[in-house]
Formats: sequence, C-alpha cells, structure tokens
Amino acid sequence: MKLDTKLALFRWSQKLKSFNYWLSANVIFGILWLLRQLPAKAAMDFTDSAARKIGPLMGRHRVAMNNLRKAYPEKSDEELQEIARDMWGNMARLTAEYVFLDAIFDYDPHSDETGEIEVQGREIFERLLDEKDRPHIFFTGHTGNFELLPICAATFDLNVTALFRPPNNPYVAKRILGARRTNMGHLVPSKAGAAWSLASVLNANGNVGMLVDQKFRRGIASTFFNRPCKTNPLLAKLARQYDCDVYPVRCVRLPGGRFRLELEEKMELPRDEKGAVDLAATVQALNDKVETWVRQYPGQWMWFHKRWN
Repeated sequence: MKLDTKLALFRWSQKLKSFNYWLSANVIFGILWLLRQLPAKAAMDFTDSAARKIGPLMGRHRVAMNNLRKAYPEKSDEELQEIARDMWGNMARLTAEYVFLDAIFDYDPHSDETGEIEVQGREIFERLLDEKDRPHIFFTGHTGNFELLPICAATFDLNVTALFRPPNNPYVAKRILGARRTNMGHLVPSKAGAAWSLASVLNANGNVGMLVDQKFRRGIASTFFNRPCKTNPLLAKLARQYDCDVYPVRCVRLPGGRFRLELEEKMELPRDEKGAVDLAATVQALNDKVETWVRQYPGQWMWFHKRWN
C-alpha cells in the first residue's frame, strides 16, 4: 500500500474516531440536560434504577464480573451480580451528581446541623490549617462520590491540588474539567509533566490529592486482593522527597442519598534501613488501605476497570 493511501486512511480513521467521540459526548450531554429538568433526588434515583438494568447488558459488565470473581472466589455468582448492580447504580449516581453538586454539598463546618453530608475527621482538617509551614498529601480511591472530597477540603479553607485522569473522550473531558475547575479547586491532568506540577505544589508547602487505585503499566509490582498488579509509585516518591505526611480520605454513600466523608489520621509510612520512605512497601500499604475500604463497601468501587495484570 502506498504511503499516500496509508495517510489518507489514517486521516479518515481519525475523523471517524473524532465523530464518534462527538456523537457519544452529545448523547451524554443530552441525558445530563434531561436530568437537570428533574428535581435532584428524582434524577439520581432514576439514573440509579436505570443503570442497574442497563449496566449488566454492557461489555464492561463482563470485565467487572471477571474482576469480582478474582477478588471474591468464595462468593456465589448471584452475590457477585448484586455487587456489580450496586456498582452500576453508584456510577450512575456519580454521573448525575455532577449536575447537582451545589444541591448535594450542603456541609457547613460552622454549623452543627446535619444535612446531606457528614464529615468524620473534622478535627484533623482544623489541625491541618495550622500546619501551613509543611506540605501534605491526601489519597483516596474510586469509592462513593470521590469528587466531593476536594470540595469538602475547600470548605475548611484547605486548598488541595488534585491529580486526575481526564476521560478519553476529549469533548467529555473538556466539559468535566470545566465543572471540576468551578467546584473543586486546582487540578493537574495526569500526563507528562504532572509529577513536576505536584512537586512544585509540595515544594511551596501546599497540599496534593491523588487517586491511587488505578493500573499503571510502568508501576511497582504489588498486590491488590492478593492478586499481582502494578501501582504508580508517584505518591511514595513525593512523600520520600518532601518528607510530608500522607492522609487517607474517602467518601462513603449512606442510605437516603447522603454521604460520609472520612479523613483518617496520617499513615505511618514504611521506611528502609536509611530511614527514607520505602517505595515498594508504601505502594503496598496504599493498596492495602484501599482494599480495606472496598471490602467494606464493595458495591461502591469501580470494578469495571482493569486493575490487575
């Protein structure tokens, strides 16, 4: 095949790919527009109910079930299907909640009234405000509505620069990034140069937030649910370089459309014989923490991504 023909085919395939992204993005935007026409609770309940029926028909459901069988070999297929349906409901709610972030997040640290959001670890947030002379790292996993965590930090006047992975669809990525910048403070896309951006924040005694439960092909060998996987060592490297405290934080969905945001005390990171942060042991400690969270609420984690090797 001639070079000109190959180039023409490549350009055509790129145009087709772009069109498919545009089409799927507009379908998503149309659904979100329709959701905005409903009251917040009704919209989220509807998407939850619909996703529990539609999710099991999608190709990603097979990935989720395969992962669940690896993680829970002792559970029956019926039990695993129920966890997967819970996951689809959780993911649908997460999508719909982008539309209603202002309605959902009603936590006021200066009020004793209980609303849709409750916070566990309030005293830690308040203590960290007095530690402006040192950097901090917060980490979480894809559990509950993890997008609420940087919003919560902002209510305590705690600025957090969050590392995030944009969706593959550029049209969706642009829309989501706009929403996140409005509601969630500073953001660093996970691409080349991201590590330098986070390092500069920590070097200025700032705060960084990271998701740590994604597969990373060039990562450190570790285990998750007793199965081999590769984990990004970036958090461990930054903690070692800047000797900063690392805090686990997560979101838990509660009955009635409520949430509990939990900030735990800092982790005691494993050290090597020279007293420096041990990268491999720290990566494993992060995996173990996330696994503990997932085992508590398995239906609130993203089982459809390919975490294992």
